[in-house]
Amino acid sequence: MIKVAVMGYGTVGSGVVEVLDINRNSIAKRAGDEIVVKYVLDLRDFPGEPIQEKIVHDYQTIENDPEVQIVVETMGGVEPAYTFVKAMLNAGKHVTTSNKALVAAKGAELIALAKEKNVNFMFEASVGGGIPIIRPLNSSLTADEIEEITGIVNGTTNYMMTKMSEEGSEFDDVLKDAQAKGYAEKDPTADIEGYDACRKIAILTSLVCGQQVDFEDIHTEGITKISATDIKYAKAMGRAIKLLASSKKVDEGYVAMVAPFLLPQTHPLYSVNGVFNAIFVHGNVLGDAMFYGSGAGKLPTASAVVSDVVDMAKHLDVNIALEWSSKKLELVDYKNLKNRYFVRTTADKAAVEKAFGSVEYVVAEGVSGEIGFVTESMSEADYEKRVASLGDVLQMIRVA
Repeated sequence: MIKVAVMGYGTVGSGVVEVLDINRNSIAKRAGDEIVVKYVLDLRDFPGEPIQEKIVHDYQTIENDPEVQIVVETMGGVEPAYTFVKAMLNAGKHVTTSNKALVAAKGAELIALAKEKNVNFMFEASVGGGIPIIRPLNSSLTADEIEEITGIVNGTTNYMMTKMSEEGSEFDDVLKDAQAKGYAEKDPTADIEGYDACRKIAILTSLVCGQQVDFEDIHTEGITKISATDIKYAKAMGRAIKLLASSKKVDEGYVAMVAPFLLPQTHPLYSVNGVFNAIFVHGNVLGDAMFYGSGAGKLPTASAVVSDVVDMAKHLDVNIALEWSSKKLELVDYKNLKNRYFVRTTADKAAVEKAFGSVEYVVAEGVSGEIGFVTESMSEADYEKRVASLGDVLQMIRVA
């Protein structure tokens, strides 16, 4: 019997307990032993509920119990999660987490500590919720040089963009709807400003390049400036607006960014709608692959956490090597990237063509008093120089 502790009994933590109970027989077969939750750490009590008999309020109860071999962290945030996880690893316990903030900030350090203690620190659920992506990068795709990872990795923003596209609604109305349905938090800043997606692409890039990528270094734009008018133009172009987190290998190194893009119908991420996530991977040998599924939610995320628990149960005395050193990777300036750009402006055509030369004009039904156009491919730096002479720019969205 393998005894497990769960730190944090919120949405994901309670889901982990539920999954371990619902699928206990099949999980035991795959793990080679029965897996049982001994403790659940939470500040709260749950009187009258079966879980109450497992509730503890001091993380050291778990730390000091030699029977507990695997610990699940689903508290969120960097502290006190970092302090608790570090204590568990130092005590020789395996740890899995769904906490992207912790992994993005402290991943390299915790991986190194786990290796030193001959245990494992895993974090499949920290990116893409229920979609397997961390394990494939570390095992299935190790023969490849990963040249690009581009994904829709935030279900809240994807739901909002889908809703705006389907109904022609304004951003504020769709946000209220997402909050009412529980897809968006009361404070939705991390999602709508792109910070959540930024941490996830930082984790994936760190794993691909084997060095620490600081999320603060990644150029990040959210969806707060996307309007119903932008959606009208997107439909006129036969495209969809999606918030993409992207990391690419270029001659000078790696470049990463998070921003809305206009995708054509031929793009593999075009038809990823609602709260679903998808991650597109291009390898120099594999070519193209895509991982698609539920990117958030109680049970899908818990499923990914429990997959780590099973993996650790099968490797109780083995450290599974992960290449992610604490040496910082200096990202290539995103302004070196080339894109085409969709621009809305109140300037006239003469001013547009003086600034950008040959452009493709876009006419959207019901929009007047402005011009919409798509530029030729150019670097971000070149675009910024040219657009400065244009005057009043209402919007810019990159075109994939």
